[in-house]
Amino acid sequence: MPLSLTVLGAASPHPAPGRPCSGYLLRGAGAEIWLDAGPGTFAALQQHTDPERLTAIWISHLHADHSADLLAAAYAFAYGGMTPPAPIPVYAPLDCARRVAGFLGRSDVRFLSDVLDFRALFDGHTVRHWNLRLTSRAMAHDTEAYGLRVECQGSVLAYSGDTGPCGALTELAFGADLFLCEADIDSHREGEQDEQVHLTPEDAGGAARKAGVRELYITHVGPTLTREAATDRAAVAFGGPARTAREGETIPL
Repeated sequence: MPLSLTVLGAASPHPAPGRPCSGYLLRGAGAEIWLDAGPGTFAALQQHTDPERLTAIWISHLHADHSADLLAAAYAFAYGGMTPPAPIPVYAPLDCARRVAGFLGRSDVRFLSDVLDFRALFDGHTVRHWNLRLTSRAMAHDTEAYGLRVECQGSVLAYSGDTGPCGALTELAFGADLFLCEADIDSHREGEQDEQVHLTPEDAGGAARKAGVRELYITHVGPTLTREAATDRAAVAFGGPARTAREGETIPL
């Protein structure tokens, strides 16, 4: 199976009718991986695959708009009859299991171990599932956060997660066939260089240009922008093709 990415949700910072928050289904080489679990994405996931078939779950960071639907998945797997044949690996920041358990009113995370196998991310974390190679890089955000580089039989996907401008973002996306990048904000506040935790469309396009990516997809556009305006601005800075990530779309690589 060639590498493909299905957009489950791209809204920021909260879901809207028909628009879940951040979440994507990555498929290739026999693997199916849920990237980010924003509110509404577990329902959207079921429109494209049986969640019991998931090879892994990967969470960029623990802000609710990227992780809250892990609660829905945990309920479905533990109590809803949607039990996977083996615990699904969940690659996420260290505190993820405790937060999920806490929201479910439990102080001990071990009750989740029959369905979810939590594994802590770190900068440079690399794992293989079939012929998919997943490499996580630490990004510049206001909490522990990671971007993802996926390599599969010569194809490369890069995903920014949430980040401000940083050198690691360009390294992550270097030479990627598809760069899925946030463009959350209209502009940076003057004098707050050290607090840049999101990208403008120009930041996204500039990173894509420096990284030499083939195609740029804009996602996670915040309420101060429209998706169309953000994509147009990013395309100018990129100097190449830029498109808008839209719910339900499957993007082949």
